Amino acid sequence: MADNETPRRTLSARGRWAVPGVVAVAVAAAVGVPALASADSAGPPDVTPAELLTRVAEAEPTPVQGTVVYTARLGLPELPAEMTGADPLNLLGGSSTLRVWSDGAERSRVSLLGATSEYSVVHHGPEAWTYSSTDDAVTHYTLDPEDVARYRALAERVEAAPSAGADLPTPADAAAQVLAHAEEDADVTVDRPTTVAGRDAYQLVVSPTDDATLVSRVVVAVDAETAQPLRVQAWSTSDGEAPSLEVGFTDVAFTAPDASVLDFSAPAGATTEEVVVPLPEVPADVAAGTVPDDPAGALPEGVAVTGSGWSTVVTLSDVDVAGLVGGDAASLATVPGAERVLGSEEAQDLVQQFVPSDSDGTPGKPSLDTTALYDQLTTEVPEGRLLSSTLLSVLITDDGRVLVGSVPADALRAAA
Repeated sequence: MADNETPRRTLSARGRWAVPGVVAVAVAAAVGVPALASADSAGPPDVTPAELLTRVAEAEPTPVQGTVVYTARLGLPELPAEMTGADPLNLLGGSSTLRVWSDGAERSRVSLLGATSEYSVVHHGPEAWTYSSTDDAVTHYTLDPEDVARYRALAERVEAAPSAGADLPTPADAAAQVLAHAEEDADVTVDRPTTVAGRDAYQLVVSPTDDATLVSRVVVAVDAETAQPLRVQAWSTSDGEAPSLEVGFTDVAFTAPDASVLDFSAPAGATTEEVVVPLPEVPADVAAGTVPDDPAGALPEGVAVTGSGWSTVVTLSDVDVAGLVGGDAASLATVPGAERVLGSEEAQDLVQQFVPSDSDGTPGKPSLDTTALYDQLTTEVPEGRLLSSTLLSVLITDDGRVLVGSVPADALRAAA
């Protein structure tokens, strides 16, 4: 770098997690599944779509451990070559390997593996830890003691109580998002049985009937014995050759992992950040497991939803996108609903991790120019900047709105 050149601003490892969060988390809402395979004559007995959906819904939580391969073919520009190792940003493209362990109840560990590094997320009920071996840094998320009792009550009434931490994708998580809306504006069928990770599996195919969505079909491979999801693939209307997103086991055992695997101990010498996360208020009807009469009424101020089903568009207003991209911690407060997450002093301290810096917290040689990355992933349009992928479109307007949906880019531009 020349002496008179202004250093480019970069994000710490935790800051980089927020970049794919805008895309990968939103894309996950549209996840689907599958490559079709011929059935063996000795395969599992026939089952109807309704029967299979019921089996999955009524399946008891099961301990599991195995290896998962996550592959994204979203049609995004190739990411910077300096991104190596187990960086969650790599989930935007190519294939990544994860190891998964769960006791089938409250404890789990998911590790994103790189050639020489690891990024792990460990859950234990209301607690969570993340660890990046690249930065040798741990973040420990906990609830305020007054919120723990409310968390326990929620966990007994809803399938998934709120949890802290940055989750990594698993077949079960992806399948849950799809199957929760499987019968909304979609045809549900059962394709020929297949084999996944050496196990007989049914293929539940969810095909949206909404021609305004980018999602062509989602296939969930369901274990014939346990009714647990083994693989999820999402196919785009723009590519019938291969799934745009795929997350599935390559080896799996439905046995309890050793307790030591689920225990978390910070590696010697690692820095640790303690963060108290406030538990968001949950409407009484949602906590009771019912759908509110007016779902829009539960949305944070500054969030609007148009359309329905697979072509739903979510709009966030008055977002300081330039500040977020540039790493300005204060700009996170402009994201609607952020006050529900940034409600403690410790959480505010964690926000400083998003401020551009070198690995030791001081200005230094940049490892990733996030402004350049933003420019690389988006294109200029009259309304602002546009990110287009095979399953998701994101429009960032010049007046501070962010529109997101599994719809073509032109649909977002028209909605703006």
